[in-house]
Amino acid sequence: MNWKLDEAQEKLPEVIDALAELTGGIASEPQLIFNQDKLVAAIIEPKLFQDFLAWHQQQKASSLANAFAELRQICTEDNYILETPPRCSDRQTPR
Repeated sequence: MNWKLDEAQEKLPEVIDALAELTGGIASEPQLIFNQDKLVAAIIEPKLFQDFLAWHQQQKASSLANAFAELRQICTEDNYILETPPRCSDRQTPR
């Protein structure tokens, strides 16, 4: 359901109750709050919010930088040294 900001402020208990109503065991839709036709807030069920937080944390944890950091840590723990071959001194740079 959509609410105007001033209406949602006045009737916050009703907004929360509208979210908490169960329909067939499934929580009702998020309660969207608008200020002059602009979405400013959404009240969602706690389980959905917890799922979002877990997903968001997983997205942050799976970056390429984190993968390289983990690889460096494994190499350090195993005393592994990556040999880098020397560069050719006669290599020409394309222009």
